[in-house]
Amino acid sequence: MYLADYHTHTTCSPDARNTMTEMAAAAAAAGLQEICFTDHVEPLEWNVTVPKTADHDWAPLKRAFAEARSAAPESVQLRLGIEIGDAIWNIDWVERQLERAPELDFIIGSVHSLPPPADCNLALFPPADETEARAGLADYLDSVERMVRWGRFQVVGHLTLPLRYLNERRGFHLTFDGFEDRLETILRLVVEQGLGIEVNTNHGNTPLPDEKWLRMYRALGGEIITLGSDAHRADGVGCAIREGQALLRACGFRRFCTFDRRQPVWHDL
Repeated sequence: MYLADYHTHTTCSPDARNTMTEMAAAAAAAGLQEICFTDHVEPLEWNVTVPKTADHDWAPLKRAFAEARSAAPESVQLRLGIEIGDAIWNIDWVERQLERAPELDFIIGSVHSLPPPADCNLALFPPADETEARAGLADYLDSVERMVRWGRFQVVGHLTLPLRYLNERRGFHLTFDGFEDRLETILRLVVEQGLGIEVNTNHGNTPLPDEKWLRMYRALGGEIITLGSDAHRADGVGCAIREGQALLRACGFRRFCTFDRRQPVWHDL
């Protein structure tokens, strides 16, 4: 069994605690063969919907990766990636940063913020009731579809992310049931554009996305898929990756991806 964690954050992200070197050591301790660092490159100011103007500073990321490579155990392959959230809010800025970026192995495209009327980061979205929450889900899917049509990334991150905040933090009991047509449109676009999705193991909670949508993706011909813990500290590296592989097998997948210079590398499940 080849074990790789393809969604991790380090001190190069504003919301993470451990260095790349520490995360690589944690990967080795967890029995992983590969880890990809996917620190945030966001076109909005942190936790608000104000577009950035200043260029992203790539120097800390490059320095941290060089330090990690020099110190990492030989048993673990290190890959350099990023997570671009909310690209559609500020596409010109994002594309300018990609032109300035170091050589990257992998890019996650994700949506973290809702447009007006909510106009806020998903973590801060405070719906009064289920009707308002489901309106937020619809707006979220609009943004995901726009992002997929833009398409300058390898996989869609945590496709059902709003459920992390609405269910786990705000006490709702929501699913994306009722949005089947919308999700089919998005997943069909993902396949047509040669992109993929991730199974975000969500700190051991309900995977994002879960079985229903993974089966839909597979039925539509989807094959490019990664697994990531979304770890923001060393003790989360590799969390539920083995269980994620079992879920993929149950949904009809026979292999998953890691990436080298943005090209998929296949591993049997």
